[in-house]
Amino acid sequence: MDTIAIPDTARTETPAARVLRAATFAARVHATHKRKGASAEPYVNHVLEVAAILAAHGAPEEAILAGLLHDTVEDSDKDPEPITHERLVMEFGEVVAGVVAEATDDKTLPKEVRKALQVKHASKKTDAAKMLKLADKISNLRAIAASPPAGWDHARRLEYIGWAGRVAAGLRGVNPALDALFDATYRDAVARLAQEA
Repeated sequence: MDTIAIPDTARTETPAARVLRAATFAARVHATHKRKGASAEPYVNHVLEVAAILAAHGAPEEAILAGLLHDTVEDSDKDPEPITHERLVMEFGEVVAGVVAEATDDKTLPKEVRKALQVKHASKKTDAAKMLKLADKISNLRAIAASPPAGWDHARRLEYIGWAGRVAAGLRGVNPALDALFDATYRDAVARLAQEA
């Protein structure tokens, strides 16, 4: 992967340039990654959607940048050149890297432990990380309803929706517009699954 080191110009970089640089960085990291859904869409679509949700709902720049970058560490762990927290600090600064770190699961832990920790720690996150996690859950609920991963039966999809609701309960109160969008997305996902039952 090409290195995009711009620490000296970051002070003069416009917000739009920073967002596009983060989008380019994420696109390169996720170039070979696909979503688990039946449509197997490019993974970068997910991080773009998360960032777009954040931008449309008045989230601060560090949340939008972290939205683009939030899966780069988790999803590059098996790549020839994995993305590290230190790399994100160098490329995008400590604040953005910190928000990404708050949103990153420890993949050395079993999946059920990671899921329980997301519920437990949701209310303890910074405001930017709460908004990021909520936008991530919104995007994931949309995908679970519209194009679930192969092999995910109705019960597993319903369990995911319930778990996302438990995580979201700890993320509320920072951005009322995102709270409302999550509620609407949650209701839509439940209604769609009810129709399929």
